Amino acid sequence: MHPDDPIEQQPTDTSPVRRTIDPASAERTIGRHRAPEPRRRGPVRSTPARVAVATGVTCCLGLIGVVGAKETGQRHEPVREVLADRAAAASEERASRDFERSAPPVAVPVTPIPVATPSPTPTKKAPRKPVRPKRPRPVAGLDQRQMDNAKTIVDVGLSLKMPRRALVVAVATAMQESDLYNLASDVLPESFDYPHQGSGSDHDSIGLFQQRPSSGWGTVAEIMRPAYAARAFFTALSKVPGWTEMSVTAAAQAVQVSAFPDAYAQHEQRATTVVAALA
Repeated sequence: MHPDDPIEQQPTDTSPVRRTIDPASAERTIGRHRAPEPRRRGPVRSTPARVAVATGVTCCLGLIGVVGAKETGQRHEPVREVLADRAAAASEERASRDFERSAPPVAVPVTPIPVATPSPTPTKKAPRKPVRPKRPRPVAGLDQRQMDNAKTIVDVGLSLKMPRRALVVAVATAMQESDLYNLASDVLPESFDYPHQGSGSDHDSIGLFQQRPSSGWGTVAEIMRPAYAARAFFTALSKVPGWTEMSVTAAAQAVQVSAFPDAYAQHEQRATTVVAALA
């Protein structure tokens, strides 16, 4: 040290100072610059370590991307969903390369079950209209109205189980009394209130057998019905003692008590023909 230097700069101890120099620090520092550090050897160079580091970096980058997406307002799928999709894709790839795949299910034909159809409700048939009996064909010179009236007389006699001779007596009597027409009476105006086929003028005698209401044969309405008049005649005939042994004229006269007792005999043949055609 120069003698002119100030006192503060003069060392108090002239003995040399020994400094402990770290060899490493001496190698690191050369002047004012830092020497390059030597490469460190560690577990980073191993393959598992590299995979771990790469995975960590990937996760960090994914998190940074998610955070950045949230900050910028962009919508991205979460990392877990992306990883799940990748895992699913990998499993599908693996399954497609698998040789032990199960056979596809065999389509089994399904037999349709028949559905029971309800039986149709039976429709009620309309009741048949009563068959109108055919009108008998006229015989023995009669017209249709006369033949119809003769049939009514025969039908009533058969319903009463009267013998055939009684039927001939009844038809012959109606031929003589009314010519087989259902007649009203000019003397009895009420008789015109009922169906009739002409009129007579013999007191109050009306109908096929010219029965008189005043004699107890029935009311005007009853006698004007051909079926009732025929029944009244057969009932009276059946009460005549021994009528079955009598002639047609005698049997008819026993019922009618006519002023011309022999007039009925002229109609016996025709009456027999009519009854044969109807019974």
